[in-house]
Amino acid sequence: MIKKEIIYKLTDTFEDFLNLSEDGIEFWFARDLQHHLGYSKWDNFQNVISKAKKAFEISGQNITDHLADIRKMVENSRGE
Repeated sequence: MIKKEIIYKLTDTFEDFLNLSEDGIEFWFARDLQHHLGYSKWDNFQNVISKAKKAFEISGQNITDHLADIRKMVENSRGE
């Protein structure tokens, strides 16, 4: 069982990275959370996301109700 302290810490961490859409919908970017969930490599975390999508599909739920494929643009070291 996960200790309550870990759950509280992760909840606080998740709230720090909360985003709101123009419609007031709460969302998080996976790359903002990956390290806090113990995934140092994006590829490993992406595998977990793929498994979650498969679980939604198997359970008959609409994947896009829970996960969205959004590409967050990042600037390179030259500011581009």
